[in-house]
Amino acid sequence: MTDVLRRGRASLAFGFFTQGVAFALLVTRIPAVQERYGVSDALLPVFLAAVPVLAGCGSVATERLVRRTPPSRLLRWSQPVVLLALLGVGAGDQVAELAVALGVFGLSVGVLDASMNMLGVSLQRAYGRSIMLSFHAAYSLGGILGASLAWAGAHWELALWVSYLPVVLVLLPATLVGSRWYVDGDGGVAGEAAGAGGGVAFRVLLPLCLVMTFAYIGDSTVSNWSAKYVKDVLGGSEQLATVPYNVYMVTTLVGRALGDLGVRRLGAVAVVRLGALVAAGGFVVVAAAPGAWAGMLGFTLVGLGLCVLVPQTFAAAGRHAFEGNGPGSSDAAIARLNIFNYVGFLVGSPLVGALGDAWSYRGAMLVPMALVLVTTVYARSFGPGGDRYGGGHERPRTADVGRGSNGL
Repeated sequence: MTDVLRRGRASLAFGFFTQGVAFALLVTRIPAVQERYGVSDALLPVFLAAVPVLAGCGSVATERLVRRTPPSRLLRWSQPVVLLALLGVGAGDQVAELAVALGVFGLSVGVLDASMNMLGVSLQRAYGRSIMLSFHAAYSLGGILGASLAWAGAHWELALWVSYLPVVLVLLPATLVGSRWYVDGDGGVAGEAAGAGGGVAFRVLLPLCLVMTFAYIGDSTVSNWSAKYVKDVLGGSEQLATVPYNVYMVTTLVGRALGDLGVRRLGAVAVVRLGALVAAGGFVVVAAAPGAWAGMLGFTLVGLGLCVLVPQTFAAAGRHAFEGNGPGSSDAAIARLNIFNYVGFLVGSPLVGALGDAWSYRGAMLVPMALVLVTTVYARSFGPGGDRYGGGHERPRTADVGRGSNGL
């Protein structure tokens, strides 16, 4: 059984990695997509907003689908659809084709994100110790690779489909092969468990939904505004303006790679509280920065702080639901929580942009700072007891994947 879990963990980590590559390849080539299809500046925000809206719909659908279908099966087939939709974005030449490709991408991403995190939470429960951050570290690594490939495609002036095709040809068969080892950590009978256990009260999830929203408002602030902020507000060069987001992604990877150890030693409550304080401090440094290099230090701190919040939020939601209502409710809770990923993404960028235009971009950076700081108020929602791994609080390392158990 130990080998089953290890293969399941490795294959799921590769799924997270693949999703990071695909998403980065899309969002970092938006200017090229706009140019290829002749999308106006007025119409572009509509297309961009449609993706997270449809992803939210996909996440809602996943909550219902897992009553009858194991999350592993949903992930197995949604990931190839995401990759093919990405290729469709690069291969079309009509606006209608772009709309269809982005629509399919959005819906399938919602299913993929929800099912992927369901498997991650159930595997963490089977392991009996914190491993959730390692999956999101794989996503960050994929994002770095995807952004690098996108830079190469733009540098060599490659057509979008030429940039996307080799990635799809490599990753699509690899994910299909890897999906053979996905593990539904609660036995692969999510439908039966959901029917027996009932749902989880939204009031239990509300603090976690707020944390998820605030974390993604902070994340979208960095991804959408860091380059403009460094160039226009802090006086950096155009080349230097491309650095903050890459630095942010690298520090996110480092923080997530080390974060599981912190959770095992200190507990999730302490790690979440510390992460929120570090991220808020980073936004303060950004707002007060006298120059570009000080601003990049601030974005580095933001990455180190924010990186722990989302994985721990998924883990806490799954744990609370599982303890109250069983494994099916854990999956439903994660699907609902995942919607607020897209809410934060939708709200963050327009909010900062509107405040920056109406007031100042320095002042606008204090808004995500304040929202992330509110997370410290809700930190207790990530505990107590069950989220402390290590020391005298270590949970029994028992693996239950539906066919017996074994010590790890």
